[in-house]
Amino acid sequence: MNLNDLVDNARKQFASDIHLSSNHPPILRVNGEIRFLRVNPLTTEQVKEIIVNVMTDEQKANFEKEWEIDFAYSVEGLGRFRINAYHDNNGPAAAIRLINSEILTLEQVKAPKVMEKIAALHKGLILVTGPTGSGKTTTVAALIHYINKYFSKHILTVEDPIEFVHKSDRCLINQREVGAHSRSFARALKSALREDPDIIMVGEMRDLETIRLAMTAAETGHLVIGTLHTSSAPQTIDRIIDVFPPEEKALIRVMLSNSIEAVITQQLIRTADEQSRVAAHEVLIANSGIRNLIREGKIPQIFSAMQVGGNLGMQLMKDSVTAHLNSGLITKESAMLALNQGDDNAQQKRSDSIF
Repeated sequence: MNLNDLVDNARKQFASDIHLSSNHPPILRVNGEIRFLRVNPLTTEQVKEIIVNVMTDEQKANFEKEWEIDFAYSVEGLGRFRINAYHDNNGPAAAIRLINSEILTLEQVKAPKVMEKIAALHKGLILVTGPTGSGKTTTVAALIHYINKYFSKHILTVEDPIEFVHKSDRCLINQREVGAHSRSFARALKSALREDPDIIMVGEMRDLETIRLAMTAAETGHLVIGTLHTSSAPQTIDRIIDVFPPEEKALIRVMLSNSIEAVITQQLIRTADEQSRVAAHEVLIANSGIRNLIREGKIPQIFSAMQVGGNLGMQLMKDSVTAHLNSGLITKESAMLALNQGDDNAQQKRSDSIF
């Protein structure tokens, strides 16, 4: 058994991920659920061979030294996938994310219509957030695809690793991979400010230095698109502010209130026919009221401001889930589960009010 065979099998079953673990059979994630393949468990040696055979010599050395590694791998005819190889108590293991060879459009990912207006922005900070596996990278790729089709810009991406590969259309697109083209997100972002970009896409805003540099880039006239693992727009604002030391928080609230333009939070919900999943979105658009609440540290009041901001394209997660439910796209059970995902979102906790 090799990785190409596994990927081919996974694509035929429309899986999003493959999991390899010593002493277990290969496992697929299909529509959010784990499915064990009906084959013999893989030995430690088999798992290691599958993983190592697709690594470069440098990647093999890093894996041996660090015990874990992230990298992307492509096979003609099978597409591209992202691999996280690691060790656990059974031995070597890997989580493999399958990436669509075709970049979907905003319409295909059912992104809110306001995303087209967001794509036309010239500066500021746009954040796409949600839990792991919620389709953030796919949405960001669709946004960049739209900009590439309709605007003439220089887009610079910093990713770890590069997932969707973009071809320049009306835009010049340069994609940089941390570890292959730069030593770190921070170093790549520092360099980006001297590389004449109009738009900078940060694969993941994961630490203080990366967030600080992204905010600086947004303040200096660039449009910065980033992702975060947060489950609501207010939580996203809190997360960014909380990363900074106490003595900087007041200044950061002012900086963020000036630079933030939009927060799109999403999650995937299983469709009623159980054949696929559909994205539900929460959308924050920064207007003067939102900016004042951020500046004054009144983050819990952002939900109320979003409720009355529908004319700007704002919506709560509850609105999106309700629309999917009313259209018959999802079931009542799936809607209730989706609306009770977040523990910081009071309007989601009152999910029974939509039924």
